[in-house]
This record gives sequence, C-alpha cells and structure tokens, in this order.
Amino acid sequence: MSGISIILVIVVAFFAGMEGILDEFQFHQPLVACTLIGLVTGHLTEGIMLGGSLQMMALGWANVGAAVAPDAALASVASAIIMVLALQGGASNAKAAIDTSIAVAVPLSVAGLFLTMICRTIAIPMVHFMDAAAEKGNIRGVELWHILAICLQGVRIAVPAAALCFVKPEVVTGALNLMPSWLQGGMAVGGGMVAAVGYAMVINMMATKEVWPFFVLGFVLACIDSSQLTLIGLGAIGVALALIYLGLKESAGSNGGSNGGSGDPLGDILNDY
Repeated sequence: MSGISIILVIVVAFFAGMEGILDEFQFHQPLVACTLIGLVTGHLTEGIMLGGSLQMMALGWANVGAAVAPDAALASVASAIIMVLALQGGASNAKAAIDTSIAVAVPLSVAGLFLTMICRTIAIPMVHFMDAAAEKGNIRGVELWHILAICLQGVRIAVPAAALCFVKPEVVTGALNLMPSWLQGGMAVGGGMVAAVGYAMVINMMATKEVWPFFVLGFVLACIDSSQLTLIGLGAIGVALALIYLGLKESAGSNGGSNGGSGDPLGDILNDY
C-alpha cells in the first residue's frame, strides 16, 4: 500500500470514528466506509461488495437505552483494510478475501465497543472542563473541549487502521492460503447468515399488517428467473407499488372524516377482513 493510500485510509477511518457519534454524514456506515477505502486503494468494486454485505448485517444494529450496538465503524474500516491487504498480496480469489473479511468484522465490532468505553471514560473529565469553562463564560473553551472529545472518537478508529496498514500484504494472503477449504466455506456461509440475521432484525422491527403484503410480493417476485425479471424491473415494481400506496393513502386521508376510516386504506381493508 502506497504512502498516499495509507494517509487517505487513515483520513477515512478518522471521519468514520467521528461519525459513529455525530451521525451526520454517515461515514461510519459499512457501505460508505468500505467503498471509500476501496476507492483510495484501487479496489472499488471489492469495497462496494464488502460494504454492501456488512451494511445488511448492520441494518439491525441500534443503541437502545444503555445497550450500545456493536461498533460498525471499526468493523467496516478494519475488515476493508484486511480485504485490501489480501488482494494486494496476490490473493487470486477475491470472493474468499471478501468472505473472510465479513467473518472477521463481527469480532472487530465487539472489540470496538471496548475502545468506545475507553474513549467515553476519558471524555468524562472533559465534561468537567467544559463545565468549568462555561462557569467562566469561556465559550471558546467549551467549543475546544467539545472538538477534542469528538476527535478522540476519530483517533479511536484511525490508530488501529494505521497499524493495520503497515502489515505486509503477503502476511494476510499467507494466512488466507493456510485456511482449509472447509473453514473458508464455513466463513462464507457464516457471513451470509449474519447478513440475513441483520435484515431479519429490520423486518422484525418494521413488520406491521400494512407492510407484510409488500414483503410477500417482494419475495415472490424475487423468485422469478433473473432472465425474465432483472433488479431494475424489481425496483420499478417497488416504486410503482409505493406510489400506488401513497396515492390511496392520500385519497383515503381526504375522505377519512366522512367515512370514519383511519386514513390508511390497506389497514382499513385488513381490519375489515
């Protein structure tokens, strides 16, 4: 990996770490982080493939109360770097490198929680410094400590990313080549199952009587031969169904006061049924 690529990877990792707290530009999302790392290292296609798979896994991750979700930023950045090192080391099978990176992402996301705990522990005295500066009317001091606390989250991802960048690609490729075929196959199956579990968690949260008919239609249409119905065709059908649903909902909402409906036509039909 060239020096410029290493610097750009560290920059991406730094922004991903900060976005894990800010949630403004979504640099910490796997699809964004892996794509950017693939772009700056010359492996854009593989980065998109890895990011898409990890994004499916991270769809169901969310902070609920005091329960903190696994760290998507570290998982995305570190697994993308491992994939790039494997490809640069001469790995002939890109799919095996991607599958292995997906399998490694899960323990990395758990390790990221430990780093998050350290950063948040360090941030506690920073809050007291902000309070002291606020009592003195030092707004600039409050802003400075706030920026330092956010940058600390970026360093949390940038430092491990920088350390991984200096690993020789041949080492990663050699480790992949030492894996027996049954272990590589198991990682591929496990990576696919993890992505499916993430999507299932999202469906479980979204599942309502109004949404289930669309899920059924989607699964049925997805079973049709790809030569007869492409992804573009599926997307067009999805957009058409969404527009039809919005049109019916708007129409029912305008007449909701007269017929006593809920304003949701599909929900009213299911309730009547």
